[in-house]
Amino acid sequence: MPPLLSCQSLSKSYGSRPLFQDITMGIAEGERLGLIGPNGSGKSTLLRILAGLEKPDSGEITRRRNLRLAYVAQEDIFAPNRTVGEILIQALGDEPLEEYERAARLNIALTQGGFAGSDQMVQTLSGGWKKRLALAHALIQQPDLLLLDEPTNHLDLEGVLWLERLLTNAPFAFVLVSHDRYLLENVTNQVMELSRAYPDGYLSVEGTYSDFLIKKQEFLAAQAHQEKALETKVRREIEWLRRGPQARATKANYRIEEAGRLIDALAEVKERNAQEGRALSVDFTATQRKTRELLVAKGIEKSLGGHVLFSHLSFTLSPGYKLGLLGPNGSGKTSLLRLLAGETEPDRGVLRRAEGLRVVLFDQHREQLNPNASLRRALSPNGDTVIFRGSAMHVAGWARRFLFRPEQLDMPVGALSGGEQARVLIANLMLRPADILLLDEPTNDLDIPALEVLEECLEDFPGAMVLVTHDRFMLDNVSSELLALDGKGGAQFFADYVQWERAAQQQKAAEAARARSAPDAPRSAAVRLTSQELREWNRMEATILAAEEEAAAIEREMNAPAVASDPARLQERWSALQAARERIEKLYTRWEELEAKRNQAGQARNL
Repeated sequence: MPPLLSCQSLSKSYGSRPLFQDITMGIAEGERLGLIGPNGSGKSTLLRILAGLEKPDSGEITRRRNLRLAYVAQEDIFAPNRTVGEILIQALGDEPLEEYERAARLNIALTQGGFAGSDQMVQTLSGGWKKRLALAHALIQQPDLLLLDEPTNHLDLEGVLWLERLLTNAPFAFVLVSHDRYLLENVTNQVMELSRAYPDGYLSVEGTYSDFLIKKQEFLAAQAHQEKALETKVRREIEWLRRGPQARATKANYRIEEAGRLIDALAEVKERNAQEGRALSVDFTATQRKTRELLVAKGIEKSLGGHVLFSHLSFTLSPGYKLGLLGPNGSGKTSLLRLLAGETEPDRGVLRRAEGLRVVLFDQHREQLNPNASLRRALSPNGDTVIFRGSAMHVAGWARRFLFRPEQLDMPVGALSGGEQARVLIANLMLRPADILLLDEPTNDLDIPALEVLEECLEDFPGAMVLVTHDRFMLDNVSSELLALDGKGGAQFFADYVQWERAAQQQKAAEAARARSAPDAPRSAAVRLTSQELREWNRMEATILAAEEEAAAIEREMNAPAVASDPARLQERWSALQAARERIEKLYTRWEELEAKRNQAGQARNL
């Protein structure tokens, strides 16, 4: 069977700067390709070319006949005065569908996106729910191939986990541009990196992200060895060339040509290896304060708009202690950081700070940046010299440390990419000695090499740190302990991400059980279960589990291409899914009845 999409010798440049050259690849059915690379390597541009939204400078793209292709951009733009249902139905365009087919496709997309209904206005959606809408907008088209450009943008951790489950069970092929290393590890079966460190401009490896890292290391080690071998050969040829003309005359002309070829080859290999060596240079400055208790929180509480974000929260920040914050959007993570920074005060409880405490806050909204200021002034407001750890450095050298080119110094900050703006903020933070670092989503828009450097820097920072990020890899590697806010006033500490994930799954299952139970379920007047009811109660949990597995199996069938393309079967499976859900509702209601009756019996025995 031919591939879904193939491209031959694709090249693209912006001005005189090439993004990529001669990319040849194919995407087959069932392929789950993770596309990675440094910022500016052309990942988003390549995705837009594959989607047909942009033209390559050279090369060809071949798509399988009648290919259904959907594309999810980094930024989601929907009319604010439309409903979720209207946006999704609009995605179907003028497809020749019966009304019941449109209704079925809409309901499936709403379910996949996690929407409770279709009537919610777009303007009321948070950034995370707009991203879910963008994904549902693509899914309702039932694509054979889905192109995803940074789909974790704006998603909180719960949203990232939802996306991971969605892609894990996807019946379609996809190309995923992402810097989320856990997501890449868990959902891809092929990883391709765009980088000038490779002879062809890219390296593609079959397997997971960790498989890719192993092959990449092997490749770069071999290329470094090649550079050393070429250096030896070139040195030998240069020694020969430096001999007098009389000695060289006895040699064949091809020897001179071969020396030139070796010199060119060495230059190319050195340039490729140098590309891999170019990395963000991050090193936060600590005050070296030895005070054990930098900040002590005792029983603090904070509300917003009458809603309690967290309460009875106590902890101590000491040098070397790194606290990771978890929780859905709106649960109070940013509010807690601002409270620790001294920008707000707790409604209840006590915050005790060490005398002269120096706190540095990284703001995810980048409000500290003036979009109209030049990069030069953003990096060095008071002149062309930066003082870092007592030493003077010209702003151009300081900019190079953060991978900025000299010609960018006079660009306005507002014209920089999101990743470049994040690097400006990190550069500014490095100039401010800190006892405590408060980092609110510092990983947004950073590429994987920058994430790895930032991660190492945070691990080595000797002061205290509080970190908010949806990058699970960094959160798990850097944090000494995790604090999870549930958005309902509760807060709980966990040793690591795995422990939190296990507890979150258990909590979610319990909440689903309570939500599906009818609040006004009829209670039996009797206070004793019959033997038949007791047997029913003992089997109920397993019965519900089997019913939910049956519903999940039907959902998977509906997503299968053979069913999705057959209107009659799709409608039949949709009816079966509705019936399965009604049965689950009834089982939960019955379980609630039996549980209440059992509790009454227990209370009667205690009287």
